[in-house]
Amino acid sequence: MYIEARDALRGGGVTAAELEARLFVSAASGKTRAEYIRDAPLPAPEATAAAASDMTRRRLAGEPAAYITGEWEFYSMPVRVSRETLIPRTDTELLAERAIARLLARDYGGRRVLDLCAGTGCVGLAVVKNAPGAYAVLADKFDGALALCRENAERNLLSNRVSVASADALAAPVDNNLSGGCNYAGSFDIIVCNPPYIPSGDLSALDVSVRDYEPRYALDGGADGLGFFRAVAEKWSSALKRGGYLMFECGAGQSGAVRDILRENGFEDISSARDTIGHERVIEGKIK
Repeated sequence: MYIEARDALRGGGVTAAELEARLFVSAASGKTRAEYIRDAPLPAPEATAAAASDMTRRRLAGEPAAYITGEWEFYSMPVRVSRETLIPRTDTELLAERAIARLLARDYGGRRVLDLCAGTGCVGLAVVKNAPGAYAVLADKFDGALALCRENAERNLLSNRVSVASADALAAPVDNNLSGGCNYAGSFDIIVCNPPYIPSGDLSALDVSVRDYEPRYALDGGADGLGFFRAVAEKWSSALKRGGYLMFECGAGQSGAVRDILRENGFEDISSARDTIGHERVIEGKIK
């Protein structure tokens, strides 16, 4: 079963054929990868083999492996995903890493973090899991994302250190429906935000696995890709404590513009962190 899936994926040009084949056969059997490896010598039921074959077919048609299996890994955490949210990327782990480092570098008291445009909640959950004493609010506009945030908090045993709130990043905090009883004003040491940042005109050129499967509203950053950066920097700085940090993930080639946006909105000590291929992926600034 694994060999058939692996060979089919290889033949279809899937780069991570071995990894994805293991994911599919594990998911089809209802087991973790470790459990599947343990039981590999045992014959697979016909239904399991058929399910793995169907997953392989869907992947060859362009559907991302994470949507097929319904889960992915982020910062060593299992994360449930759906087609209502972006699939967590390895590049985004840098955003969590920077927030964790900031929290651990000094005593922030309650260490409160707002994950804005949270999606699956992966960034805020990774921060809370790795920064003792931290508490996160996972905020998103869409009900499907909010449901995943709750599920992922429960799955990673972090519900007691996380709340979930409905919020539109393009609107000021006072204009939002603050579900969950969250008071945003001056509340947070750090805001982390991985907003939609692809220019609208570039969406059609995306890989089919992104363009045809991931939600457009989680990708489209407006005409120049910078609409969410402007709105969040202008409207959400009031949610930060004095000296708090706003941290953005941005796309390749956007770092200079994002720096300018932060500077124009009263942020200082602006710095960046580069991803594994050298792009300035995370831009952060401190509110004056």
